[in-house]
Amino acid sequence: MSIARIIEGKVRQAFAPSHLAVINESHRHNVPPGSETHFKLVIVAQGFAAQSRVQRHQAVNRVLAEELRGGVHALSLQTMTPQEWTASRGSVLASPECRGGSKAARR
Repeated sequence: MSIARIIEGKVRQAFAPSHLAVINESHRHNVPPGSETHFKLVIVAQGFAAQSRVQRHQAVNRVLAEELRGGVHALSLQTMTPQEWTASRGSVLASPECRGGSKAARR
């Protein structure tokens, strides 16, 4: 099973989101083709209502701890309540350009 599917299953089980996007952004980084190392998650869940942004991110990081210890190198999170999602008109923040690069490119 792909890492993206594992992430999706764990997030759905833990947060019962009304909207979930698991976006593999690995292709935007210096990794081999087909990698699953860099992800952006957009999670809309009512359970986030009583939590700060930091608490939301901590909760997601706990759920995905195994993946973060393993092959997932970077995880970008956009966590919202359904009301915040509606107010944002469903906008997803743009990801910054990769600033890493290979060691060879820095020489």
